[in-house]
Amino acid sequence: MDFHQKEKIISQFRLLTLDEDPSIQHNAVVALGHLVEHSEELAMIVVKKDILGQLIKSIPSQDQHYKKAAAFVLRAVANHSPELSQAVVDCGGLDALGISLKDPEVKEAAALAPGNIAQQDAMPAQAVVDADAVSLPFSLNTSELVWEEVNMDTIALLVQMIHSPDAKVKRQVLSTLIQITKHSVELAEMVIAADIFSEVMVCLQDPDEYVKKDVITLMWEVVRHNAEFAQRFVNCGGLAEVVDYLDKSHGSMRIPGIMVLGCVASHGENLAMAVILSKGLHQLAICLSEEDNEHIKGATVWSIGQIGHHTPEHAKAVATEGLLPKVLLFYTGASSLEKSLKNILLKCTHLPSLEPLLNNAPSNILNHVLGQFSKVLPHDSEARQEFVMSGGLSKVQEMEAEPGSALWKQINAIKSCFQEYKEGFAERLCLIEGLIPSIFGDDEQNTSVSCK
Repeated sequence: MDFHQKEKIISQFRLLTLDEDPSIQHNAVVALGHLVEHSEELAMIVVKKDILGQLIKSIPSQDQHYKKAAAFVLRAVANHSPELSQAVVDCGGLDALGISLKDPEVKEAAALAPGNIAQQDAMPAQAVVDADAVSLPFSLNTSELVWEEVNMDTIALLVQMIHSPDAKVKRQVLSTLIQITKHSVELAEMVIAADIFSEVMVCLQDPDEYVKKDVITLMWEVVRHNAEFAQRFVNCGGLAEVVDYLDKSHGSMRIPGIMVLGCVASHGENLAMAVILSKGLHQLAICLSEEDNEHIKGATVWSIGQIGHHTPEHAKAVATEGLLPKVLLFYTGASSLEKSLKNILLKCTHLPSLEPLLNNAPSNILNHVLGQFSKVLPHDSEARQEFVMSGGLSKVQEMEAEPGSALWKQINAIKSCFQEYKEGFAERLCLIEGLIPSIFGDDEQNTSVSCK
């Protein structure tokens, strides 16, 4: 159909939603919801013809069936684009949803809509937070909101609904809070101010796996913003909860928890050490061993990189956990994973953990490994002795590299550290040869046997 034909058909729905028969009204609204859900063009027509505004105005006086159907229409319209999401806000949709959220029979359907509205853009997301405000000043020339006073009523209402016995309601409330939190530091700050950590951690005991996953995802969206938020999360015991969650979950359900540990560690060496001390690094090692999915392994390697790149102490923790060969095994040449491994290697001075990488590391990684040996060995005689005894020196001597290349220079730098061993061996050999005649006599046969 062309646009004008579609307009005519949608206009007929306006009349049907005003019919005297409640069942006709309800069915018309449900059908309208299905139409706009599958077509952004039809959703635009619904807004243009003020059918959306009419639905919203009628919500307070309608029964629960109509309210549920109307909430479905609001979700369907808002889900298409930031412009349509803002249209729902401008028509008073959030106020109507606030009324529906207070109805026990309707709140599940109504709880879905704020998440659809908030996910599109920071502007409607802030409108979700300020749904009960009398007026909301917008800056029409920028994508940023300008507000003079923040209203916490909507967040407080959502936080209360977290404790609903209905798992579906919990999931939708948590989804809405996730969408609000991810848009900006300011919105995340308001969510934290509602004491969100202590409120949602209770839900980690919920039997519904997706409720628990949404809780961890919300934590992820909070801690990724900055070090201050991550520190607040650590202070309230969040790391222990995440480690426990990872221990009890499997597959893709682990990804949010893996990312929480990586994001916390990325904000500074103290926070990274907190992850190590909370057994977070050990749990990441378990995830890397147990999971086969490439995306899960990639997220795990990234998080390990965020922990190990700060100081030699952090890198040693990664190395002594036996993670370097595992990370190398997963290494595929992807720039992000190479960076994670490289950053750890550049800080790692625990040579016994680096030695296994001498066997099969690609040249670009091997160059970083040898670089660490060439930094430590010249100044540590005990490390040089252990390097000889373990067979590490033999491996380096067998390596071949193009003359003048970075790898060639690293190999020669390591070999030069052992020049004293060569000289010492020659001196001891001369001494032994001088002592042999005095011990065994001048008999040529005895001397030959003793030398052997």
